[in-house]
Amino acid sequence: MVEESDVSIGDDAEREEAMLTAARSVVRTCMQVRPHEHVLVVTDPSTSEVGRSLYEAASEVTDRILMMMMPRRHRQGNEPPASVGDLMRRQNVVLLATRHSLTHTRARLTASREGARIASMPGIDEEMMAMGGMTADYNALQKEISGLNPMLRRRRDVRVATPAGTDVTFRTGARWVLEDNGICNRPGQVTNLPAGKVFVLPKEQTLSGKIVIDGSWEGILLDEPLTFLVEEGIVVSISGGELAETVESVLDEAKVGLRPSRAGLVKTVAEFGFGMNSRARMTGNRLEDQVVRGSAYFGIGDNSALGGSASVGIHMRGVMLKPTIELNDVDLVVDGKITARKR
Repeated sequence: MVEESDVSIGDDAEREEAMLTAARSVVRTCMQVRPHEHVLVVTDPSTSEVGRSLYEAASEVTDRILMMMMPRRHRQGNEPPASVGDLMRRQNVVLLATRHSLTHTRARLTASREGARIASMPGIDEEMMAMGGMTADYNALQKEISGLNPMLRRRRDVRVATPAGTDVTFRTGARWVLEDNGICNRPGQVTNLPAGKVFVLPKEQTLSGKIVIDGSWEGILLDEPLTFLVEEGIVVSISGGELAETVESVLDEAKVGLRPSRAGLVKTVAEFGFGMNSRARMTGNRLEDQVVRGSAYFGIGDNSALGGSASVGIHMRGVMLKPTIELNDVDLVVDGKITARKR
């Protein structure tokens, strides 16, 4: 296991070299680009230095490399320009280093159907690339995550507790997902980077207790915790200052236009996971926060992607610090340390 980094990048040259090293890991280890493959880097003005490092790393492997700059006005959820979408579907590998996610766009879905391997890095910045979760040893991370399978298989009863006050129990509703390991080597596969988490669907109507989010919520680092009281898998109250009121309002707005039976599922506890990436840091980036080693998170809202029935069109996540996670007779995490051993 790679130890957590306390390295600082002293000057521009050191930063550029560190970013190029991480970019080579993306190209050669994560995406396993081959000399004959066509590669597209999509970037924008806020992430252009990261995009440039990915372009340089890919050009060391293949000369079939293009880089496209997204317009500054592009917003979350918008389709990319038609020229970008058309290029995406013609590639073997697409690297999306952009401020806003393109994962849920038609352009990405079309490119995946055409067989492109896609890495999505929304909100990526130079510091994350040079020093954070992007610098992980992804081969080692894949091996470690895969090694958890014997512990996770056939055990379904979960308890999560934290020093901040989280105390919930639930049963798993599907198999644990072990593929968020950064390796993307199959046609049509999509990965988020930085990667490194293990997650599962809580079986509906089985989760009860209190969830206290004290790390970050949807990319916002928290000064005051958010507390969710949950009964039979549904959040019944939210507290924690102005942010709690905002979260409540967003969830209520998500009910508009839904049938009453479906609107009642908007506050479903939809996902649970814990981070495995020892290089990731709690920075307020949604992806990086969720993969910080020894942290844990809950998702609220839509669980249909994991096989649940709450198809409600909204999904928000919050990260907890120093959790203890018990799975039947196994301690997966103890006070924020990955243990994965029988009691």
